[in-house]
Amino acid sequence: MNRTELKYEPGRIYSADQTGKIIAEVTFPRSRAGVVTINHTFVDPVLRGRGAAAKLMEATAEALRSSGKKAELTCSYAIQWFAQHKEFADVLAANDKKM
Repeated sequence: MNRTELKYEPGRIYSADQTGKIIAEVTFPRSRAGVVTINHTFVDPVLRGRGAAAKLMEATAEALRSSGKKAELTCSYAIQWFAQHKEFADVLAANDKKM
């Protein structure tokens, strides 16, 4: 999965296979003005172990950064990923910057 295969929608970035089946997805609904909650990451077993979730999270962080939005984290994968990628700390809402 590469970035050109990602589809962007408000509150969601995903990839689908040729049949339209979702094979990777991250969701981040708006929680309040300028802030979203990254609440779910899914990767189909066919893509697991290939860095698909990391690519989704990086694309999400970059999209939020470019739009000026901040993220709160409830998804366990997102919490782990942001803890390991301090270069995206500016994307976190104030209450999640303690990571």
